[in-house]
Amino acid sequence: MAQNEVSLRSRVGSQPKARKKSQLGYAILVVALVIVFGIFLGSLKASLAAKWVFGIAFGFVLQRSRFCFTASMRDPVLTGSTSLTRAVIIAIAVATVGFAGIQFSAYMAGKPVPGLVSPVGIHTIIGAILFGVGMVIAGGCASGTLMRVGEGFIMLMLTLVFFVVGSALGAYHFGWWQGFSMKSSPSIFLPNVLGWPLALLVQFGLLGALYWLATWWEYRKVE
Repeated sequence: MAQNEVSLRSRVGSQPKARKKSQLGYAILVVALVIVFGIFLGSLKASLAAKWVFGIAFGFVLQRSRFCFTASMRDPVLTGSTSLTRAVIIAIAVATVGFAGIQFSAYMAGKPVPGLVSPVGIHTIIGAILFGVGMVIAGGCASGTLMRVGEGFIMLMLTLVFFVVGSALGAYHFGWWQGFSMKSSPSIFLPNVLGWPLALLVQFGLLGALYWLATWWEYRKVE
């Protein structure tokens, strides 16, 4: 019995592995189509070509980094990994620097501060719960869904369909939400409440604390 098992394993191990089919031809075709379509958009309007290039580059970075907001919230609980969580925190910190610079420049020039300061209320809590539960069940947020649809994941294609349906329903009922909660909820812009220096200090302090907590969670000693 033991000899038969050994001989079977030796035969299986000696069989040549199936060679993977090269996809270089498909890659060249896709790159050519991307370039041709970019040239076509540029002939219509230069800004369209710029947006096309930015979209392609952004999608490539998402795919290679496996960046996903769902995973950043889910992985610490399921696997203990917080690498994506820390990546999201760093991304928010970098975005804070950029947006704060743009907004402070407008403020110093006496112009309206650019950006959308949305009201925070019961609608925010309900929306966060619905979106949080939905994206965990579906296995991806908006960026993760689009990235994995491009990779050919059938489940995420179905998710994208219902993502569009849900967005359409939300837009249809948006007026009701405005009357229910949004009009009566405050819009809070921290620099107006705390002043610019303290607002930035609070923002980066919270992000730093979350980064430390995420690092501790991943590398904590298991007793």
